[in-house]
Amino acid sequence: MKSPIVSVDWLHEHLEDPELIVLEAILDTPSQDIQIKRARLFDIKNKFSDTSNPLPNTLPSPEDFAIACQKIGIDNNSKIVVYDTKGIYSSPRAWWLFKIMGHEKVWVLDGGLPSWLNENYPTENRQEPSYPKGNFVVHFQPQLVKTKEQLLKNIQSKKSLVVDARSTDRFQGETKEPRVGLRSGHIPGSINIPYTQVLKNGKFLPKEELKKILPQQDKNLIFSCGSGITACIDLIAYELISDKAKAVYDGSWTEWGQDENLPIEK
Repeated sequence: MKSPIVSVDWLHEHLEDPELIVLEAILDTPSQDIQIKRARLFDIKNKFSDTSNPLPNTLPSPEDFAIACQKIGIDNNSKIVVYDTKGIYSSPRAWWLFKIMGHEKVWVLDGGLPSWLNENYPTENRQEPSYPKGNFVVHFQPQLVKTKEQLLKNIQSKKSLVVDARSTDRFQGETKEPRVGLRSGHIPGSINIPYTQVLKNGKFLPKEELKKILPQQDKNLIFSCGSGITACIDLIAYELISDKAKAVYDGSWTEWGQDENLPIEK
């Protein structure tokens, strides 16, 4: 399947596939006591980020990512479906992490847990059992992530289109940033597509609607947000309609906004 997303109906039909692993992507303590049947926790903030980095939610090392995957029983041949409890929020970040680590068989559950519950598909009480060690191996794809130095060069070259997924008032510098110490505004030359615009009722808009609202240029795409989470939502929206190369600026506005030496626009 080329699409980055699957429906709850598809997942329900394939739930007994022995190679299938369902992951619940979380950023904080799980908000509900139930999970999709046999789901495993994918703790982005604490297990699948570089916790030594002062910036939040940054990319872990390939070695640490592989070890964390092996601990929850992920193999090289695993088919992975990631979901979250909000519909679409943190699951695209988990999808991107697997992509940058070279694992192709990964999809986001469109609609997440809310859509699964709406269909009365099987759930179970949340649990964290131990798993047989997986044999997951990383094949790192460095082209899928960008640094502030690369973004700074892109302001002059304009080779890539930078897409900012934050809300419009934050992008335009009309409100203070939620994180203390950050300037307001945006990276010069970037465009604003709030991630909420590509979603409806916790699902991605249909492709034809996405084509109407997402600017399409003959450029590669770089996605940014506050801390690298919602940037991945916009990335998947573009993945649904465009074959241009896509990358995430992992430091995002948390890094850019605190560096007085970097230019901003409002």
